[in-house]
Amino acid sequence: MGIIDSHEALREVIGETSERTRKKIIDRIDEHARTLIEHSPFVLLATSSPEGTCDVSPRGDPAGSVLVLDDKTLVLADRPGNKLIDSFRNIVDNPHAGLLFLVPGMNETLRVNGRAKLVSDAPFFDDLVVQGKRPKLAVVVEVEELYMHCAKAFLRSSLWDPATWPERSTLPSLGTILRDQMALPISAADLDADLNERALNQQY
Repeated sequence: MGIIDSHEALREVIGETSERTRKKIIDRIDEHARTLIEHSPFVLLATSSPEGTCDVSPRGDPAGSVLVLDDKTLVLADRPGNKLIDSFRNIVDNPHAGLLFLVPGMNETLRVNGRAKLVSDAPFFDDLVVQGKRPKLAVVVEVEELYMHCAKAFLRSSLWDPATWPERSTLPSLGTILRDQMALPISAADLDADLNERALNQQY
């Protein structure tokens, strides 16, 4: 097994970054990034503890729900979830965060790296209300790096092509998975019914 344990060894395998790739990294939200953020209903939030334990959390809302306050600052509302607060504990201890914005049907993605903080109230909270529900928290990110990621990963995976999607019935339901993993004394069907009801009626 060939273990890579240095930057130099890594470069020997991967090669050097092109000048064009280096130049595409900017430190602000330009007009194109703003447009993509406004059209993205789904973003992945990556955080890390000071010890290096990582977490990636999916965040979904109607497109346009992520606020762009200015060319350096964006805001994500927190919505009801499992209350494990893995991402939030990480942000409190280590403010560095990464974001990956997806736009349905678009193979390119927008990557943002910056410093995050948690806010419990601010004037912009009025703009984060969805279905009459005001979030208890928001994540404010100061942009340090922003760049477009090319389409190769999505082309290789055919993510947006329904013809490649597995039949949902061939995969275990969430109720089945949790029943088996947690050894719960409840049928998968009953657990699925409860989970589906919560997912539909407790989004905000």
